[in-house]
Amino acid sequence: MHCKVKVGSPLRSYTRGASSVEADGATLQAVLVDLEHRFPGIRFRMIDEQNRIRRHIRLFVNTDEAMQLDAPVRAGDTVHLICALSGG
Repeated sequence: MHCKVKVGSPLRSYTRGASSVEADGATLQAVLVDLEHRFPGIRFRMIDEQNRIRRHIRLFVNTDEAMQLDAPVRAGDTVHLICALSGG
């Protein structure tokens, strides 16, 4: 499935500054694998060694937050990669 991916500004160094890219995949996992092939290193910034979404990352398919990587992605969907800000 072909979808649009909106990239949060902290991850844009991987996408050569692009705020929006295209990706393929029927699940969020597959979309992230496709992104990793084209933008090496981006997946590790979002997914930990246990294949879980990192605590400071929020992933959405359209307007629904994806809590698991097996969340379905359909043709024409928009995936949002959002990094939480923290500090003091």
